[in-house]
Amino acid sequence: MTRERLYHTEVENVTGLSGHVKTVTSDDLDVLTSGPLNDEPGTNPEQLLAASFATCLNATIEAEEKRRQLKHESVVRVGVDMGYDTKGFQFFVQAQVIIPHVSQQEATDMLDIVAQRCPVSKLLVSNDNVNIVLVDEFSF
Repeated sequence: MTRERLYHTEVENVTGLSGHVKTVTSDDLDVLTSGPLNDEPGTNPEQLLAASFATCLNATIEAEEKRRQLKHESVVRVGVDMGYDTKGFQFFVQAQVIIPHVSQQEATDMLDIVAQRCPVSKLLVSNDNVNIVLVDEFSF
């Protein structure tokens, strides 16, 4: 199967956990990084994963709202927990979604569609540690 490339980026980390991660294909991203279990300044991998998932999922909801001629009012909040497994660490990810301006059934239908269209969701949802849930208020 051939694929049409709509966008390409490359991000590089040369320092490990504490240092910087930056784009090498442009100058628009240079993030100070650190671990989640220390007090050093910087963004950790859990935050980057949550930001990516929340942004992609809500952008996909926005597209579905537009397709249905609805105003964009959805909010997505992603929680990432890090825990141990038998080989080291693992993440537990939950995306909580509020779509306040439609019925519960329409919101559920929209979320089913969106979960299949969002590129980050496609990467993550086959993992048992990843859930997307429709909520009335955020509660982690």
